[in-house]
Amino acid sequence: MSETSQLDKAIVRHSPSTGANSPDVWGIYEPDTGSIQYICADPATKKAALIDVVLNFDPASFATDTRSMDQVLDLVEENGLSVEWVLDTHPHADHAMASARLKEQVGAPNAIGEKVAEIAELWRDIYNTPEAFDVARDFDRLFADGDTFRLGKLDVRVMLSTGHTLGSISYVCGDAAFVHDTLMQPDSGTARADFPGGSTEELWNSIQAILSLPGDTRLFIGHDYGAEGRDEPEWEATVDTHKSENVHVKSGTDKADYIAVREDRDATLGLPDRMLAVLQINLRGGRLPDAESDGAHYLKLPVNKF
Repeated sequence: MSETSQLDKAIVRHSPSTGANSPDVWGIYEPDTGSIQYICADPATKKAALIDVVLNFDPASFATDTRSMDQVLDLVEENGLSVEWVLDTHPHADHAMASARLKEQVGAPNAIGEKVAEIAELWRDIYNTPEAFDVARDFDRLFADGDTFRLGKLDVRVMLSTGHTLGSISYVCGDAAFVHDTLMQPDSGTARADFPGGSTEELWNSIQAILSLPGDTRLFIGHDYGAEGRDEPEWEATVDTHKSENVHVKSGTDKADYIAVREDRDATLGLPDRMLAVLQINLRGGRLPDAESDGAHYLKLPVNKF
């Protein structure tokens, strides 16, 4: 059973290991963007991975701060963990990633999916910045579908989970899977697939692969924006729960019907307010563009492209 606490207004929940080959998982809710940041840890060795940690970004002032990252690191310290990996599932459109700062602070390698290089190429054209975004420089490891790595004594497997972006990946560690912007909670359905490079059909296919995991697999999602009938954010449900209750993709849902519902919904959605700014940070692994002659950093924003 998950345990809930408060950490300076950030809701924190611990989903404990269920036994052999099962990690401890902490979810830390970031209220400004509805994002969930994760710590995944091997109970035996206390080795941990940090997943999708937020660098706070104010869309009004373009100011950044590290309060969310610091909360995650405080939780690492409180639980006697040591960070072995800094992981992201995709270059997020709604928040800046803390990857580069975490790597510098904890000394662990950072990683993301190899197809982020294709996302970078797409956004170089959108921003008209042909020399920007050196993904191989800014990430220590670029994972391919099916890659595995160790977290303490636990094995972690990478699943390519495209649709929301063309390069999104999921991390499967024992009975825990970090599935980012694919599924939402069962009462909310699924994530959007209308960003450049996205595909509703690919999102459906990725979700079906996730739902083919064992039924007791704990699925940890990327966002929760609330739902009618509950007051608190949620981010964990099992494969079996999604298959029986998810309002978009429960068992028996027709693929064509899902695509129509998802695309109709996406057509009503505006761009996230941080998107055009933070992608220039995230495609640099969480680094700001190089400082200019005045010592300040600048972002480039396209006008009338969306």
